[in-house]
Order: sequence, then structure tokens, then C-alpha cells
Amino acid sequence: MVIDTLERPARTVGAALDVNHVSHRYQLKGEPLPVLDDVSLSVAPGEFVALLGPSGCGKSTLLRLVAGLEPPAEGELLVDAAQVTGPDPSRVVVFQDPTLYPWRTVWKNAALGLEARGLLKAQRGRVDEALELVGLGGFASAYPHQLSGGMAQRAALARALVNEPRLLILDEPLGKLDSLTRIAMQGELVRLWQRQRFTTLLVTHDVEEALLLATRVVVFSPRPARIRAEIAVDLEYPRHRDDPHLVNKRREVLALLGVGDATN
Repeated sequence: MVIDTLERPARTVGAALDVNHVSHRYQLKGEPLPVLDDVSLSVAPGEFVALLGPSGCGKSTLLRLVAGLEPPAEGELLVDAAQVTGPDPSRVVVFQDPTLYPWRTVWKNAALGLEARGLLKAQRGRVDEALELVGLGGFASAYPHQLSGGMAQRAALARALVNEPRLLILDEPLGKLDSLTRIAMQGELVRLWQRQRFTTLLVTHDVEEALLLATRVVVFSPRPARIRAEIAVDLEYPRHRDDPHLVNKRREVLALLGVGDATN
């Protein structure tokens, strides 16, 4: 499989992210449940970073903190040197489930962000542009029940892109897709990232997917999550699954995750 590439524009629009000594915990039956332990991470503008680790280790919690959906128990998160204190349209989350409103068309689902901010009348052209970017220009008037799983996730991506995010936060967005659709969507994500130059933070359980998409892979320990290793993926796009360098990096990551050469 080959991931296609588009020439990158000269301008970088991505945000810089700094996670400084962040720890977090939840209360479970009155007892603290630590999920993050002194995590520090810096992401450069326009970088694509994938987060890997055991299920339940705290990766998705870190994404929630970056998105500003809740504050960290300890430490700080900075976007372009400004402290994250809550959600912001420049930081957009795409979840595993598309969460489209079934009574709204694809176009109206994609327009939600602009509508909520009172910008739709002046900037409605951004909705059409986003739908074209994800290949749904011909489905603007369709409803979610008329879409395949891959098309619904494309609509969710369009909804995110309409906000012109500087930081795109992806929480296993391809996890529920069939294998062929997932491969196609991996290519779409790379193309969108290269074209738009937003900073991307991806949580995935698929080691191969992380290596195909990201410029750097961060491997976490079991909960409470600590950073075990950071691996630069210094391979040109398009990337091939059977590239010997990628295969070697896959073995390296699997060893860090404690599963040796087990099939991913």
C-alpha cells in the first residue's frame, strides 16, 4: 500500500504544543486513580505526532487535556506559549465515532462550528471547500444514514477542517472502519495534513498506522502513563508497509510495548 503525497505549501499554520510535567488522576469509588504521571512533550508547528501505548494507559486523557476539555491535576499545557484553559476553535478533536447529527445534512453537519460562532453567513464558502477537500463535494445534501462508515468519518473531518484548526486532535478516528476503508482514510489524513499544515496529534492502537502517518511516535507505559520512548520516523512520503526501514521501526515499537514480533 502506498500513501500518496501532495506538495506542501511554504506557510506553516500549525501550532506549537508544550506539555510540561502534566499529571492527572480521576476519582474512582472515592479513591484517586492516577492516569498520567509527569508527562512532558513538545510538538513543533506542523508536526504529526502519534501516541501509542496499552489500552487504558491515559493517551485519550492527554488528548482531552490538550483540547481543553478538562484541566490537568498538575503541570501545564501551552499552545503557542499560551496556557490552555478551555476549548478553542483552533484546537479541534475528531473522535472514533463521527457523531454526526442524523437530522442535518452533510453540509449542515460540517457547518456546525461556523454556525455556533455566528460566522456561517459570511464564511459559508469554507464549508464547500472543506467538503471538496475530503471528497464529499457531491454529497452535501446527503444525510448521515445515507453514508458509509468511511464517508461519515470524512464528514467529521470536514466539520473539523471548516474551523481551520491549527492543532488537529485525532482520537482513534479510524478505529471502527473496515481494513480497506481504513487504508484509504490513512492516505486522506496524510494528504490533508500535508496540504493544510496543521499540527496533528493522533492516538491509535495500530503500530503500523502510526509509522505510516506520523513524523514521530511517542510510546507510553501502562497506566499511569509515562513516556517510555520517542521514535523519529524519518521516512519520506509516500510510505510503503513493506519498506525495510518501516518494518524495523515496527519491531522496535512492538518491543517497547512488550509484544515482540507479535502480529499487530
